[in-house]
Amino acid sequence: MPQITVATINLRNRADRWRERRHLLIAQLLDMTPNLISLQEISFPITQGRWIRNQINARLPEGKRPYRLIQVRKQHPIYGYLEGIGVLTNLPILYSDSLNLGYGGRVALRVNVELSNRQPLDFVATHFHHIAEDKQARQEQAMMLTGWLADSRPIPAQVVAGDFNETPDGPAIQIMKQRFRSAYQLRHQFEPVATFPTALVPPGEWAGCLDYIFVSSGIRQVPQAQIFCDVPAPDDNTLYPSDHVGLLATLEI
Repeated sequence: MPQITVATINLRNRADRWRERRHLLIAQLLDMTPNLISLQEISFPITQGRWIRNQINARLPEGKRPYRLIQVRKQHPIYGYLEGIGVLTNLPILYSDSLNLGYGGRVALRVNVELSNRQPLDFVATHFHHIAEDKQARQEQAMMLTGWLADSRPIPAQVVAGDFNETPDGPAIQIMKQRFRSAYQLRHQFEPVATFPTALVPPGEWAGCLDYIFVSSGIRQVPQAQIFCDVPAPDDNTLYPSDHVGLLATLEI
């Protein structure tokens, strides 16, 4: 059966020392070289997603399949100029589409890829509404997202990865878990204690799990799930790849 690795990381766009941390991010992505990577908060004015793709491809060992980038802007006249989400993959792409989730033009991006046994897989990147008190907004987004994946070109093997801006006990996560399983929870029986923040940003009073990789019942097993992109620079323990850590999972389909 095919085995792939999938990941998610919020880039924090170009804020908080991007020029210093960007090569740290590339190095830690290359350490794992996931087959599919969900990227959130891509800065479009600096073509951040393309820069990441080009840097990874330039450093890949000879003979390794290069990554392709699919990205989509937020569906908003102002925010869409500044930011969006994307997927990096070294698997063959069959098609892609997206869903407007509202609330400042948040979107979900689906990239349908072909596995080694010719089976299709949906990989979905998303980034939910960010205001902590607006749980109903994220609940609506989770309902829209799960309904879209169930009704629009549904297939058995689906993975949804991103920054949901919601703790594990929140209503949006509970809706996601009605149809999907958390890859990290499957391996460890609990969610990460926290995926935000890292020491890249000034310490605050709150930390928690906001990032998830969800898998459908068409995913047979999750042999591995872990936090990654979580190592500071050797000479600066406040310099991290992002203000979020990433999640990485190995899937058998």
